[in-house]
Amino acid sequence: MSSTELDEEREGFAALGLDGELLGSLTRLGYEEPTPVQRESIPVLLSGRDVLGQAATGTGKTAAFALPILQSIGAGAHAVPTALVIVPTRELAVQVSEAMFKYGQGFGIKVLPVFGGQPIVRQLKELKRGVHVVVATPGRAIDHIKRRSLDLESIRTVVLDEADEMLDMGFTEDIEAILDATPADRQTVLFSATMPRRIAKLAQQYQRDPVRIEIGKPKTESGEALVRQTVYYVRRSDKSSALGRVLDIEQPDAAIVFCRTRHEVDELSATMTGRGYRAEPLHGGMDQPQRDRVMSRLRDGTAELLVATDVAARGLDVDTLTHVVNFDVPAAAESYVHRIGRVGRAGREGVAITLAEPREKRQIGNIERLMKQSITVGKVPTVADLRTKQVELTVEALNESLAGDDLEDYNAVLHALAGEDQRKLTLAAIKLVHEARGATLDEREIPDAADKAERHAKGKAGKGAGPKGKDKPASGPTGFVYVSLGRNAGVRPKDLVGAFANESGLTGREIGPIRIADNHSVVGVPEGDVDDVLRAMKKAQVRGKPIKVRRFVE
Repeated sequence: MSSTELDEEREGFAALGLDGELLGSLTRLGYEEPTPVQRESIPVLLSGRDVLGQAATGTGKTAAFALPILQSIGAGAHAVPTALVIVPTRELAVQVSEAMFKYGQGFGIKVLPVFGGQPIVRQLKELKRGVHVVVATPGRAIDHIKRRSLDLESIRTVVLDEADEMLDMGFTEDIEAILDATPADRQTVLFSATMPRRIAKLAQQYQRDPVRIEIGKPKTESGEALVRQTVYYVRRSDKSSALGRVLDIEQPDAAIVFCRTRHEVDELSATMTGRGYRAEPLHGGMDQPQRDRVMSRLRDGTAELLVATDVAARGLDVDTLTHVVNFDVPAAAESYVHRIGRVGRAGREGVAITLAEPREKRQIGNIERLMKQSITVGKVPTVADLRTKQVELTVEALNESLAGDDLEDYNAVLHALAGEDQRKLTLAAIKLVHEARGATLDEREIPDAADKAERHAKGKAGKGAGPKGKDKPASGPTGFVYVSLGRNAGVRPKDLVGAFANESGLTGREIGPIRIADNHSVVGVPEGDVDDVLRAMKKAQVRGKPIKVRRFVE
């Protein structure tokens, strides 16, 4: 064999040092070329070095650590735990286990997912029978370590996958306890989408001279990121309508919408179902069978919209997702990176949409600084934009039908309508197609608050220019809102400003004057925003107490 032929033979995964059994398994699974994180990590891990890897979801990191682990165990090895993979959620534990099982089918390697919400008796039996790899959530791993059902003496490799997520979820002490319980000469692999200081501290404490690998999100051949990111600035009271309008334009195959609370998840999923979307809620108040049914519907296409809280969606990895929506801007910029990492995979463009209130422009700036790139500010689609899109979709549906080979089957219908005006007949057919597509008659224009976001940002930058640095009321006519709590409830001006700004999207400069009486308060807001403020404040609380609001007239 010539040197050229030898080089060609060693391309792809073969060039990384993987053995024939694994290469055959990858070929059967349809894997052709390693991703950047696999190309960088696999040779290092095969050499036994520790790895500190920064890689987002969707970059192929599961195979990056799974393949070296499988090769190090080899076929016919005695079934004792040799590798321990720690992940943040049960869903990710199952996904990693399934992937490792597929890669190592020819080796006869036993992989066991271990997590809460599953009967521990079954896990105890499997561990007693013998396994090679344990993929566990931190809490359940600690449980088995305390029971002495998880034998750590033979552990050669420990992987922390989605390490920043686990620290965010409060598992720092559990992770430290797990690492302290494993052999000191183990190989330690740490993968994280972001690298905050606490991750560096963990690596410094538990890794030995790790090789640092940093992989960004996949890009197109032209160098553009595969995730198209857009932020729409809207008032809080307009968010649901804006979401429906944007999704009507975007037409996602499958999308996940992130909300802040369980209540918001339930409310928004009901709203989007009413708008014609097959929406499913996912939050911590649901038991595991309910969660499994929801995920099954999303994966098989029965559901197209998953409305979820951050905690419930952690570790979810769904290949069919095309869109990620931040219904609420995440408080931590790192959370945004995790969310959008679920799309833009395998060479497909993904879309990340954020609905931000004007006061959240600073948070968007924090996200941009973390990612070192700008997020496009979009204009909320108008009614005219929606109608244009609906016409395009109807034309597309008709063209697809015209290209079909079954049109002759409808000759009998055409003959039955002989003598009718052909133009009217065609328009009637188009009308039926248009209505059957679910084209909505959405006549309400949604105010775009991008300009207000700019004003808010400038106001923040200039804050303190007035007496004692206090915000000044905005110019223009002022309307007043009655609030059913006052001095006797301990209400202070800053409580009212905070509640109004948080719920309505108004800036501090737009709120005031404020008058507080014993049993009620009166808050000034721009006259044109009074009705929207009343809608936004219906379920608001001040100092932890529910309030009643109405327009106040002197």
